[in-house]
Amino acid sequence: MPELPEVETTRRGLEPLLAGRRITAFEVREPRLRWPVPEDLTTRLADAQVHRLARRAKYLLLETDRAGVLLHLGMSGSLRHCPPETPLRRHDHLIVHLDNGYQVRLHDPRRFGCCLPLPDDGTPHPLLAELGPEPLDPAFDGDTLFLRSRGRRGPVKAFIMDQAIVVGVGNIYATEALFLAGIRPGRATGRVTRAEYQRLAAHIKAVLAEAIEQGGTTLRDFLREDGTHGYFRQSLHVYGRAGEPCHVCADVLRTRRIGQRASSYCPTCQK
Repeated sequence: MPELPEVETTRRGLEPLLAGRRITAFEVREPRLRWPVPEDLTTRLADAQVHRLARRAKYLLLETDRAGVLLHLGMSGSLRHCPPETPLRRHDHLIVHLDNGYQVRLHDPRRFGCCLPLPDDGTPHPLLAELGPEPLDPAFDGDTLFLRSRGRRGPVKAFIMDQAIVVGVGNIYATEALFLAGIRPGRATGRVTRAEYQRLAAHIKAVLAEAIEQGGTTLRDFLREDGTHGYFRQSLHVYGRAGEPCHVCADVLRTRRIGQRASSYCPTCQK
C-alpha cells in the first residue's frame, strides 16, 4: 500500500507539472472505486485551472479555481504523468487531460482508491477531519507522543500507526523507526518513557524523510509519477527480514503479529 513517502514522492513529482495548467477534460473510465466517483466532477473540473497539488496524510488534494478533489491511491494505486499516445492500461480508471496535451492517469487495479470532491465552503472533508499532526511538521515531537500515550496499554506500534495520533506512519516506516529507536513493537504504549518517545519521534522523521528522498519503497506494483520505482527498500533494516541476521548485532530477527500485521524486530537491539 502506498504510504506517506510514496504519496509525497508522487505529489512532488506531479505538482510542478500541474500547477498553472488548465484541465481540458476530466475523464472517468471506471467510477466504481472505493466510493463511486461523483458524476458532476467531469463538468465541475472542465476548464478548471490547477492551483496546486497538496497532501494531507496519505491523501492528495488537487486544488483548482473551480473545485477541489481529494484523491487516495488505495492499496495498489498510482498516478502517472504521460503523453496521450501512451497506451492505456486496463486499470487506468481516471484521466485528467491537460492543456499542454499531457495526461495524468489514476491506475488502480484493486479499486480501493478514491476521487471525491472537497467541500466548497473550505471546511475539512470528513475523511480529513479527525486526523492527527503531520510527522514531518516541526510541531510534532516526542513530547506529543508521550503526552498522548499516558494510560494506554496497547502496543506502541499500533499507537504510532493510529492516524488520530500522527498521520502517515504506516507499517513499513513504523517498523523501521521502532528498530532505530531500540523499542520493541509490542511494548505497552504507556510504558515507553519520554526519552524513548523523543528518540522515536526523531527516527520517524528521519526514516520518512530518507524514504521521500529515495522515492519511496517499491512494494508489489507501486510506481512513481514517471513510472519508475522507489529505492528505499534497499535501506530497510528489519521490515520483511524476519529470520535473517540483524544488520547491527547479527542476532536473528523475529516477527509477531500486531494489529493483524507482521512486525519484525531484533530481540537484542530492541527492548
